[in-house]
Amino acid sequence: MRAVLTRVNSASVSIGGETVGKIGRGFLILLGVGPEDTEKECRYLAEKALSLRVFEDENGKMNLGLDAVGGEVLVVSQFTLYGSCRKGRRPSFAEAAPPELGNALYEQFLSDCARLGYPPQHGRFGADMQVESVNDGPVTLILDTKQLMDTPRRA
Repeated sequence: MRAVLTRVNSASVSIGGETVGKIGRGFLILLGVGPEDTEKECRYLAEKALSLRVFEDENGKMNLGLDAVGGEVLVVSQFTLYGSCRKGRRPSFAEAAPPELGNALYEQFLSDCARLGYPPQHGRFGADMQVESVNDGPVTLILDTKQLMDTPRRA
C-alpha cells in the first residue's frame, strides 16, 4: 500500500459539488492499494501513519502526534499512486489493485483508523472527487509498505 500523508490545517473532499468529508488540523491521507496488498499491510500502514509525530512542539520541533494536537484524519482513495510513467506519455495503472481488492482494503483502512481512535472523514472509492487542503508547513510524507516493511529496523 502507498499513502501520501500531508499535515494540514484543514482539508475537505467533495463529490458532485457536495462536501462529503471535512477536517480541521490533522492528516490528509491519499491511499493507494497494490495487487498484492493484504489486511496485514493495511493494519501496518494505519498504525504507522497515525503514530507519526510531525506536529511542532513549543520548541518548534516536529515532536507531537495527532493525539497531542487533537488532530483529525481525512482519507481519500487514490489508485493513481500506483501509476507508472515509465513508457510513453500516458500513465499505466496496471500496477494498481483491481477495484474489488482496492475497495475492500480502503474500507479496511478506514476501519483500522477508527479502531486506533481516529474515525476518519473520507471520500468514496471510485468516485470523481475534488480535494481541497490547506497544507501546514508544508509537511508531506510518502509511505510505502513495501519499503517500510522490508527495511530492517535500527537497534
